[in-house]
Parts: sequence; structure tokens; C-alpha cells
Amino acid sequence: MADHAQEFLNSMDFPKLLNEILAEQFSENHLPVLQSLTNALRIQDYRDHSEEETFQNLMKILSKLSEEIQAAGREVKEVILQLTTACFRAQRNGCVQCARNQSLLRSLGFIDLSIRILDMLLKLKAENSDYILEAIRCGIQFIGNLAVDNQFCKDDIWKLIFPDLLLALLCLEDHRAAGYASMVLHTCLDGLKVEQLAQPGNIHVALKVMDLCRTQPELDWPVLIATQHFLKSSVLVVNMYSGMSYRERVTLLELISAQLGEGNSEDCGISPSVASFLASCFQECCGAVLTLASGSDDEEALTVISLLDVLCEMTSDHKQFMFLQNHPELLNSTVGLLQQVHALGKTSKNVFTAAQNFSLAQGGDGSSSPAVSFKAHLIRLIGNLCHGNAANQNKVRELDCLPLIMDNCSIDSNNPFISQWAIFAIRNILEHNLENQKLVAALERQGVADDSALRALGFRLEERDGKPGEGVRRAEWGGLHRSLFNNTGQERTAAGT
Repeated sequence: MADHAQEFLNSMDFPKLLNEILAEQFSENHLPVLQSLTNALRIQDYRDHSEEETFQNLMKILSKLSEEIQAAGREVKEVILQLTTACFRAQRNGCVQCARNQSLLRSLGFIDLSIRILDMLLKLKAENSDYILEAIRCGIQFIGNLAVDNQFCKDDIWKLIFPDLLLALLCLEDHRAAGYASMVLHTCLDGLKVEQLAQPGNIHVALKVMDLCRTQPELDWPVLIATQHFLKSSVLVVNMYSGMSYRERVTLLELISAQLGEGNSEDCGISPSVASFLASCFQECCGAVLTLASGSDDEEALTVISLLDVLCEMTSDHKQFMFLQNHPELLNSTVGLLQQVHALGKTSKNVFTAAQNFSLAQGGDGSSSPAVSFKAHLIRLIGNLCHGNAANQNKVRELDCLPLIMDNCSIDSNNPFISQWAIFAIRNILEHNLENQKLVAALERQGVADDSALRALGFRLEERDGKPGEGVRRAEWGGLHRSLFNNTGQERTAAGT
């Protein structure tokens, strides 16, 4: 049956049939011919050997339809919209995986004409909204297919739609049309065009893509644009971040965090300059998270939480970001915030207060709060910044942070895994640092109930003449931390916490 249908389509004289349409006034009777051409162009062999005259006559029909739309003003007949849609469908199918037809359609002027029609369709009244919308969808699909693997078409399309028409298409309420527009943008983008997007006058296009990531997460194209193109440009990320609301910033940071967790840790596609910028942002606004202690729903606080998550990921088994260990004042800011958060949790009952409520029915005391795990992640970041870095190890001691971290070796339902992160941090702070080891030994002599935390780290206290020794001795590694971290004290990216 399929073979008979193909034979029938192959037998149709489309140049002649299209020429007959041109000689008559447009009507619904012309739709079957255009629909048959669309079906024929679905067949790869027919596509590859289609006659140039077919596309020449199709171009003439589309040009005549354009004149009808322009002459009608804002109220276009349904049949004109239906025929326009049928032309766009035939064009769309004609250039699928066919470089020959892409070049032919470009040379015949289909790009300029189709984009002018799209621009007119966007300005039409909504009485025929369904027909208008279908024509717009098919027109966007056509320019998207035309651009695939064809740099000349990409550049021509970009010149005609960027930035205003592209933004208008991305802003369409119809999620399918917005998705197709995102596909066009993704197909056309390259390094030079990303630089254009980063310019202040064009940044609104990039911001709209990020808005689609947040409001229409089911669309793949906006996420691919952000992760495969936007995050590689530090200029674009900085300009976008500056123009975003706090909620939009959270979306961007979540995408960065997800990107860090995928693929090769040494080639995550994120610029080191972006990492440095985000570290500075965290330092500048980290105090906003303290408002959560009063029950405030501060959106800036949510941004701080997301920034911390990203910094934890960046300093976890990503060698290209380990320069953050030397980022000015990052460790100081993190330690200072941990001290403030810890003090707030001690002075009154709030989201930063340690809890022991593990009831599945009730949840932890702060289970509904975005601050859950925040303190644990502060400790995690401190541990990462101290890994193999003597200067930061010493700074933690000088800032009197070691006793604070050891005070968080207990289970806390508001901070899952905080004891493990504390163990990890102390391990990195003590590693090859005798002064820090002596400090911990002194803390134990002052009356710590037992040295179980130290033993979990792989250290043990020695007694001499019934008294604690002058230091701690390295024991064989073992315990809970082995399942979370590798034997160098650096996080495994697959730790999953």
C-alpha cells in the first residue's frame, strides 16, 4: 500500500499543478495539491531528486500569498492562512537532511520571504488565532530545518530575525511555537552570536531563554541553549545575572549545578571566570540567608543557598576550579557565615537550630525550609577549600573554626549528612598540619567525652603515663567517611550528597 502511494506521488506533475494554482484565485481546492507535495517531500528519494521548477513555482505561490496577507491588513481569510501553512509545511519537509534543497531554497529567496510573512502573521488579529498559530509554527519549523548544518542559511536567518523578531517568537504564549523558536536559536548559535547576545542591547533575548528554562521546563531547547552556549561565556553570564530577579538567578544557578554534575569533570563547559564571579557574588550577599532565621521568605536568601551549592560542586573534583581556594576572602566569608548561622541556631529555635526529629510523619523541624542542609554545605565548602592547602588550613585555625566544626559532628535532622561533612572537613584541615593536630588534641584534653570523632577521621589520641599525649597520631583509615570520599580527602563527584 505504501509503495502504491509513493508511485502515485512520484507520478504527479507538481510543477504543472502548482502553476495551475498560480493562474487561479486561491481557494480550498488548492490545498490537496500542496498537501500531496508535502507528503511527497517526506520521502528521502523524492526530496533528493525533486525538480527545481517545483520550488520555483512554490516560491511564486508563497509570494502571492504574502501579497494577499499584506493587502488584507489585520483580517486575513482563513483559506489564505491555510495555504500559507501548507506552503511552509512543504518547504519544511523539502530541506530535511538535504543540503541541495537548502541551498536551492536559499538562492530562490525563501528565507527573506518566509521571515517577512512570519513578521506579518505576528501582527494579525486573533479572530483566526488557530490558523495564524499553525502557520507561525510551520514557518518557524521551516527556517529551523533550513539552518541545520548550513552556515550560509544560519547567517542569513540570524541577520533577519535577531534580535526583535527572534524575541517576539520566543515570547509566544504557545509553548510549541516557543519551543520551535528555541530550536532555531540553538541551531544558529555560535561563539560570535553568543557575543552579540551578551551586548547590553540584546541581553533581553538571553533573559527570555532563561525565563523559558524556568517557566517551561518541559522544553529541551532552552536548557540546551543555556548549558551548551550561555555558560561558556563569562560576559554573557555576568550580564544575565545582573539583569535577573533573584528567582531567575536561582534557575541559572540550578542549571550550572546540573552541568557540573554531568560528563567529564575537566570539561564541563563552564568558564573559570564564571566561577570567580559567582564566588564574589556569594561573598557580597551571603548575609541575606540569615533572614531565614526570622521566618522570612527572602528570595535573595534562596540565591545565596544556590550559590553555595554551586561553589560546593565547583570545588569538588573539578581541578579547573580549585583556584577558588585562593579566591580573596572566600574562606573568611564562609567561616564567618558558619559562625553566624551556628550562633543563631543556639540563641533561639529557628531553621538553623540542630534538631533530632526523624519522624517520617512529621519530618524534620526545618524540613520545609530552604535552609535545610545549608550549614552542612558551609562545612562542606570549608573542607573543599582546605584540601591540600596549608594556607587555608592555618586560616581555619586562626579563625577559631575547628572547634565549631567539631561541634557539628552530631546528627542533625535539619542538616542531613552534616556529621559526615564535618568529618570530611576536619580530615582535610588536619592533614599534614601539626599545629591543627595539636589544637585538636588540646581540645580533647579539655574534656571532650571521647575521641570517636577523631577515630572516624583516622586519627587517635595516645595516652602517656595515664594522660593524653602531646598530639594525635594517624591511624589506619576507615569508618564512615571512606564511603563518601576518596583516599586523598577530596570529594568524589558521585558522593550524591
